[in-house]
Amino acid sequence: MYVIIVYDIDVKRVAKVCKYLRQHLNWVQNSVFEGALTKAQLARVKSGLLTIVDDSKDSVLIYQMRHEKWMDKQVIGIEKNPVTNLL
Repeated sequence: MYVIIVYDIDVKRVAKVCKYLRQHLNWVQNSVFEGALTKAQLARVKSGLLTIVDDSKDSVLIYQMRHEKWMDKQVIGIEKNPVTNLL
């Protein structure tokens, strides 16, 4: 599945969340990550976030799509970090 994670985290934890998500997804913009994950990988990402995030102060949104091809993405202005499949 294709996942987009958007977060609004207290400044004390934002670097930790960013570093954690960079291990699993592509950073595309401030506080926004996207990429393909299996159900097991997504469960692992959620579990890891729960150890970092303070659910009384922070907010994490996770959007799930069956596949990237079902998503229409438009960028207005500068694309900060384009996602490519090239290694």
